[in-house]
Amino acid sequence: MSAETLSLSEFVSFNLAILVYFLGVRLNKKIAFLRHYNIPEPVSGGLMVAVVALVVYLAWDTEIGFSLSSRDYLLFCFFTAIGLNARFSDLAKGGRPLLILLCLTIGYMVLQNVVGTGIAVALGLPTGFGLLGGTVSLVGGHGTAIAWGPRLVSDYGVVGAVEIGAATATLGLIAASLLGGPVGNYLIERKGAKPDPNLPHEDPIIGIETAEEADTKVTHTGLMRSLLVLNIAIALGVVLQEALVNTIGLDLPVFVACLFCGIVLSNTVPLIFPKMTWPARSSSLAVISDLALGIFLTMSLMSLQLWTIAGLAGPMMLILATQVVVAALYIILVLFPLMGRNYNAAVLGSGFAGFALGATPTAIANMTAVTKRYGPSTQAFLILPLVSAFFVDLANAVIILLFLGG
Repeated sequence: MSAETLSLSEFVSFNLAILVYFLGVRLNKKIAFLRHYNIPEPVSGGLMVAVVALVVYLAWDTEIGFSLSSRDYLLFCFFTAIGLNARFSDLAKGGRPLLILLCLTIGYMVLQNVVGTGIAVALGLPTGFGLLGGTVSLVGGHGTAIAWGPRLVSDYGVVGAVEIGAATATLGLIAASLLGGPVGNYLIERKGAKPDPNLPHEDPIIGIETAEEADTKVTHTGLMRSLLVLNIAIALGVVLQEALVNTIGLDLPVFVACLFCGIVLSNTVPLIFPKMTWPARSSSLAVISDLALGIFLTMSLMSLQLWTIAGLAGPMMLILATQVVVAALYIILVLFPLMGRNYNAAVLGSGFAGFALGATPTAIANMTAVTKRYGPSTQAFLILPLVSAFFVDLANAVIILLFLGG
């Protein structure tokens, strides 16, 4: 007998997410551990609601169903804002670090699959099972796990691959949300990666607390201007994504195309129309950006169906526990030193934990929590989304096929 579902409308789900976000703010103020280790407010509040939903499911056999249609738009708004705030001069500075981070990421993806498949083979399980505990579900997330699941069932004998993959991705998302803050805190406090006060002030690209116009009032015209430019960039991004699919078969995530269009607009329109008021790096755009990320991640965390994790077998739990340890060690011992042992490297470390086990929005939330406490890191916010959202998806398909033997 299947569980009953208590479905919440989009209006209720959206506004509940706002309340849950404020619950996270309250929890972080009251609980020193959450505050000290830079756990994002959406994670604190969202996981508590997910636990409540689990209790309701176990006690009354009822699922709480959230309507999440608005999440995609919020995600587009956030990444488009990052693009609008980017300058070509910043991107030029990120060239070498971007290449290093890309190489480190590909190396880590291979390592993640070696760990997953190695444990699986040692336990007498199919290679595909180990990949579900590797880049299929962790770096890849729910989408990749669901996409590869049927093939792992039909061609590689992994029974229940779709369900196992989705549950693994869920647990990975939780681990990513909880690991990034402590890792960033460790690198900054214990490894001496605090921002250098003697360096020139670095303009941030996210966060109302540190926006260039933080001392300027946020007006309704500023908000409308920012929202209009955001929506134009998003529309262009959707068109670009569809054009790439139809012309050359390149299926980029839509938010990556929106990010790119935001970059192009911000580096061309102000030059063509120098007298136009452009919203880049303004308090108004920062408000919309912070709001979009906060509600998006809150909705993602509070809607997690934790009871699906109960279906994970002991071998997968062993693989996941090992992957969390490996990710932390890789960041501290490999990524942090090779990225320069500085503050940017520490912020990237917190973000890397987010997408290595979870998803790009989780990575951004981890970095946001760290930078709100210690200061901005423009380089981290520019190069990490390009690697985690664009290059990783392309590399992951190749790496998975290599481990499956083609």
